[in-house]
Amino acid sequence: MQVDFYHLTSMPLERALPRIAERVLAGGDRLVIVSSDESQQSSLDRLLWEYTPESFLPHARAGTGDDAAQPILIAPAVTVANGAKHIALVDGTWRDDALSFTRVFHFFDEDRIDAARAAWKSLAAHAEVERRYWKQIEAGKWEQAA
Repeated sequence: MQVDFYHLTSMPLERALPRIAERVLAGGDRLVIVSSDESQQSSLDRLLWEYTPESFLPHARAGTGDDAAQPILIAPAVTVANGAKHIALVDGTWRDDALSFTRVFHFFDEDRIDAARAAWKSLAAHAEVERRYWKQIEAGKWEQAA
């Protein structure tokens, strides 16, 4: 399984996450987006409806409909209610139960860098986990740094 650490320095989550979500859906997979912050969940719900005029990312918030039918599910905790194999941890908090997914996208900013480093180190003990660290370069693109 693969864990991608995304250190948000110049591009905000609101620009990075939809691109990841598009790639996951284009590959025929599903995604769970996890945030324990109710306000962030609401913001992400709006974002996925309107982040670009020509795009729509089909999604719902957990518990507001048929969770199992949702290609993208925004949830307050790790869940497999929609059968997703990909998970995005967007509130900066690492959750070990995310390791049950095929791929984890862990987004964090400067405020959460120490916690992200601790998670990175703890995952070194898991032989089945391939860790990748992505940093933003000046052009606003992502570069794999580790």
